[in-house]
Amino acid sequence: MATPDDEIAATDTREAIMEATFRALKRRGYSDLRLRDIGEEMSMTRQVIHYHFDGKRDLMSSFLEHIIDQYEGSVDVGSDADPRTELDARIDQCLFGPDFEEFSHWDRMKVYHELFAHARNDEEHRETFTEHYDRIRGSIVEVIEAGIEQGVFRDVDPVRVGQLITDMIHVARERRLALGHEDAPEEMRASIDDFVVERLCIDEES
Repeated sequence: MATPDDEIAATDTREAIMEATFRALKRRGYSDLRLRDIGEEMSMTRQVIHYHFDGKRDLMSSFLEHIIDQYEGSVDVGSDADPRTELDARIDQCLFGPDFEEFSHWDRMKVYHELFAHARNDEEHRETFTEHYDRIRGSIVEVIEAGIEQGVFRDVDPVRVGQLITDMIHVARERRLALGHEDAPEEMRASIDDFVVERLCIDEES
């Protein structure tokens, strides 16, 4: 039977493997990535990877979930925040990301979107991305619904507006990563404010 110390050690090891996977992906990209590349980024032997994961596909599935968990748990909004403040925080988190000790938001987004591009050929990864998209959109929809109920947002279709904002965020990230348009996130943030959020707020129209 595993002891608490064993479980902590296993968690630490998996975390080390995830960070090594970041480094290897950044250096080699997804298509050329081999387990031995990840092993070279670690202070442990490559056999440790095989102990915890059943091959590259299993590791990449866990790695994708690891990235998503980092972002979904990083929105810092007080329980008493008004809907506009929370909406702004969620948009900013998706566009500009939280601070990480190692690898920037865009380092991580580069890996995320590379895996996203390959999801068309991987049903399991496609399902993971779809669930993540639905949760992002759902969190924005919930904020809009709360704003409508509190009388600070207009009575709009929250699902359609939430999907519009989510898609705008995704396009801006792709434009920066694929086309090298460094200002794309800032430009899209301004557009979301001008053409979506400000029109959504009742105070802005009165």
